[in-house]
Amino acid sequence: MTLRRITCLLLVLTFSIAANAGDRKFIVKPRSGDRKALPFSEAVLVGNTLYIAGHIGLDAKTDLPPASAEDEARLVMDGIKQTVESAGMSMDDVVSMQIFCTDLKLYDTFNAVYKIYFHGDFPARAFIGTDKLLRNGHYEVLGVAVKRSQ
Repeated sequence: MTLRRITCLLLVLTFSIAANAGDRKFIVKPRSGDRKALPFSEAVLVGNTLYIAGHIGLDAKTDLPPASAEDEARLVMDGIKQTVESAGMSMDDVVSMQIFCTDLKLYDTFNAVYKIYFHGDFPARAFIGTDKLLRNGHYEVLGVAVKRSQ
């Protein structure tokens, strides 16, 4: 391949990426308490791909994780679901998730809740052990969804 062809190919690729990057929609849900000032969006929609920020499971009244790890998992997944639906998608559009957990013994507890949110095939996923999470929660979940063609 000549240098000229390579240069043309790189220009086409650059313009394609730039065109898609300009087509962004920021998903910002109402937040409670001091979370209003956090410097990020719940998700960013670029074309038909939704990049979902990390969600933690906080009780709406206390702005802290609930005592039960199962209830916390449900709050996290409810938050993910609300964010995905805010972008006009469903949980079946989620293609990848990463779950950070402070206690790997909670793997089965999380999975029991997680399975409720999907119909059919599950997204690709990682379950990652970590030392600490914000607000002393057990879980933080982030993901990617891709809108399917209708």
